[in-house]
Amino acid sequence: MILTFLGDHVYGRGVCVSSRSFIDAFGKVGISEEATRSTLTRMVRRGLLRRQRSGRRMFFGLTPTSVEVLKDGERRLWHSGVVNDADEDRWTLIGFSLPESWQRQRHELRSRLVWAGFGPLQNGLWIAPGEVDATGVIEDLGANVKVFAAEPRRPTDMQTLVGEAYDLAGLGERYRGFLGRWDRADPAPEAPDDLARSLMLLTGWLQLIRTDPRLPLRYLPHDWPAEKAQRVCHTLHERFRPEAERIVAGLLDTVPDESWAER
Repeated sequence: MILTFLGDHVYGRGVCVSSRSFIDAFGKVGISEEATRSTLTRMVRRGLLRRQRSGRRMFFGLTPTSVEVLKDGERRLWHSGVVNDADEDRWTLIGFSLPESWQRQRHELRSRLVWAGFGPLQNGLWIAPGEVDATGVIEDLGANVKVFAAEPRRPTDMQTLVGEAYDLAGLGERYRGFLGRWDRADPAPEAPDDLARSLMLLTGWLQLIRTDPRLPLRYLPHDWPAEKAQRVCHTLHERFRPEAERIVAGLLDTVPDESWAER
């Protein structure tokens, strides 16, 4: 949710934000001050935020890593869309081998593969639609990885293969669950205002689409709910935006980001 807030209200402005602003914003969705402060500290440790002191007060700014994360989130939210209707049937294959003792690296690699749209074909072999630049997926892991671009050939049954590599039923249910919550006249009535609704909406949507590999439309069920869910998300975001921006203008306490000129 912090990344959602940063992407929608801070990214591109060249400012650092006080911890109190985060606490006030996330208090609206029931997140405690302690949990917010703890998450900010973890994000600093992970290189997603940087601290900047102004007098006796502490502010938080973006880092090159978080800027790239937010750029990717922006692309997925507003530009690439959830449906892949490309004519070509191109795929990227990644094969990897890791020692059994490398549990952390194995978990990290699999998480990155899922985020990049890959699904497992068999042990150590994953597939993703399109031609994926896998450099960012495999860098710094020290893994023995091989990457190929390929097209399916007979007798490969791609419909069956896609159904085995990806949990289409589970993904479809997540989209329908999103619609069940948000495709209504009065969505999230428990939220105190449209800033809270906007944060809940976009956070839920990002969590959903990060699990969607954007498979070719030809291999998806005819009643696939992703496009409708995307329309609902975009429409509600525009509906919530005016009040959300007014609230943020009142609670956002910032100072200029000293590192901004260096980027």
